[in-house]
Amino acid sequence: MEAETISLNGNHEFGAAAGPSAPAVPAVPARAAPTSVTELFRAHHLELVRLAVMMTGDLATAEDVVQDVYERLHRRWPSMRTAGSGLAYARASVLNGCRSAHRRAAVRRKHVVRMAGGLTDDEDAESMAADRGELAAALRALPPRQREVLVLRYFCDLDVAEISDLLGIGASAVRSTLSRGLAALAHALGEEQP
Repeated sequence: MEAETISLNGNHEFGAAAGPSAPAVPAVPARAAPTSVTELFRAHHLELVRLAVMMTGDLATAEDVVQDVYERLHRRWPSMRTAGSGLAYARASVLNGCRSAHRRAAVRRKHVVRMAGGLTDDEDAESMAADRGELAAALRALPPRQREVLVLRYFCDLDVAEISDLLGIGASAVRSTLSRGLAALAHALGEEQP
């Protein structure tokens, strides 16, 4: 019997079973394009949940967004042009799902304040838990495009060309957004730019 462990970078590694005679199964190559939704799920599910958590600040919302993405991906998989396009589709769909979650949360907050009789817009315990940490709060205060570009560049480790393709903007726009985002983040954190 094989035991599955999950590494910190989201890739799965397989170890040998409890018996000494069981052969070790090699790890799935990180760069190999998944040929099925199941392989894509095994290889990139945690990465996509982490991306959604960075964008929404809430694990439950992030998991819901990623679950919806995989459900749509399962329906669309036969029409994908190449097997490698599944991850790009999933990342773009996660970003779109996070945008929708932000819009729904904004509407919900507006109605809660109105229904509460105009009380101040206090954040609930869930929001306060998500806002812990200066970096997370500063990142969330950035405009959505800057936040997206920074998370894709420094959290997902995508290069400028990949971000450009994913967001549908030019490479120069990605570079300038990165620059403005880093400057705004440094200012919010009280750090001086070099």
